[in-house]
Amino acid sequence: MAVETAPTRDPLALSEEERSVRDTVRDWAAREVAPGAAARDEEERYDRSLFERAGELGLTGLPYPEEYGGAGMGTFAWALAAEEIGAADMAMAVSLSVHVLSQLCIFANGTDEQKERFLPPMTAGRELGAFALTEPQAGSDAASLSLAARRDGEDYVLNGTKIWITNAGEAARYIVFATIDRSKGKAGITAFVVEADTPGFRLGSKERKMGIRGTTGYEIVFDDARVPEANRLAAEGDGLKVALSALGAGRISIAAACTGLARNALELAARYALQRRQFDRAIADQEMIQAMLAEMAVGVDAARLLTWRAARMRDAGQPINAPSSMAKWYASDVAMRVTTDAVQIYGGAGYSRDNPVERLMRDAKGAQIYEGTNQIHRLIVAQHLLDGLRREA
Repeated sequence: MAVETAPTRDPLALSEEERSVRDTVRDWAAREVAPGAAARDEEERYDRSLFERAGELGLTGLPYPEEYGGAGMGTFAWALAAEEIGAADMAMAVSLSVHVLSQLCIFANGTDEQKERFLPPMTAGRELGAFALTEPQAGSDAASLSLAARRDGEDYVLNGTKIWITNAGEAARYIVFATIDRSKGKAGITAFVVEADTPGFRLGSKERKMGIRGTTGYEIVFDDARVPEANRLAAEGDGLKVALSALGAGRISIAAACTGLARNALELAARYALQRRQFDRAIADQEMIQAMLAEMAVGVDAARLLTWRAARMRDAGQPINAPSSMAKWYASDVAMRVTTDAVQIYGGAGYSRDNPVERLMRDAKGAQIYEGTNQIHRLIVAQHLLDGLRREA
C-alpha cells in the first residue's frame, strides 16, 4: 500500500511578491528598455528618461527601507530585477547597479542625518548616484589610490583624478574614496559624498568603451574641491571597508545582469538555429549546434543559481564575500562564453553590427573586468577556501 506524503515545495520557487517583481520588470524592460538599446549603444547615449521611469516603478530604491523612500524588498528582489534589465540592455543594468551600490554606501555607513538628506531623492529616481574608486594606478589594488584629501577646518580639500566612473556627468552625487595620508596605506582611505556642483570638481575625458556604451563613463577631476566634513562617510581611515562591503553586495546585481544578458543571447541563438537552414535542414538539427546550445543553457542556469544563493545569503545576514565573488566571476564568464557561441551560431550574420548578438558579446566582455576582475575573484574564492582549512588545522 502506497504511503501518502505531503507534496514537496520547490525550494527554488519564487514567492508571489517575487514573481510580481520579476514579471513587472520583465514587461517594462521588454517594452521600454530593449527597443532602443541598439541605438543608445551606437550613439553612446544615456537615456535619462529610463532612469526616471525606473524610479516611478520603484526600482531605483528596491532593496532599501520604505522610511528612506525605498521598496524594502531586499537583495534577492533586486537580483530578479537586475536579470530582467540585463536581458534587455546591459548598459542600463550597469547604470542602475552603480546607482543602487552608491546608495548602499550611504545606507550602511551614513549617519541618520546623511541618510535623510541623501537617500530619498536617490531611491525615488530623481537623483542618480555614482561610485568613484578606480584611478589610473589603482584598479584591482584599490588600497593604492592616490586621490588626496587634506583637512582644512570643517572641510576636506580633494585633489586628484578618478577614471572609468559610470554615471559620471549624469549623477547628482558621487561616492568618492580618497586618502588622507598615503603613508598609512589602506588605513588612510576615507569615503566622501561629493555633490556634482562642488566647486573644483569637473568631468575630464569621456571613456571610449568597447561595450556598455549606453551609459556614461568619464574621468573625473578634483582641483582643490572642497567637501564639508558633514559629507564624510564613516570615520577617517574606514573608506576601504565602506568600498569593499558595498562592492560585495553590488557584485550580486552584476551577476544577475550577466545572467540576463546570457539568457537573451541563448534565446536569440536558439531561435536562429531553428530558422537557419543549411544542407536542407535547420542547423538546430545538427548535433554540434545542439551541444553548444545545451552547454549555453547549463551555464545560464548555473549562473542564476549562484546569484540567487548569494542574494538569499545576504538577505539572511550571512557573509557573502566568497559567494558574491563566485556569482560575479562565473556569471560574467558565462555571459562571455554564451555570447561568443551565439555569434558563432549566427555565423557571418553574428559578426555584423546590425545583429544584436554582436553588441551582447561586447557588453559581456566588460563584465569580466569591472567590479573586480575575474582573476581577483578567483583569488578571493581561493583565499576563503584556504583560510577555512587553516582554521580547521
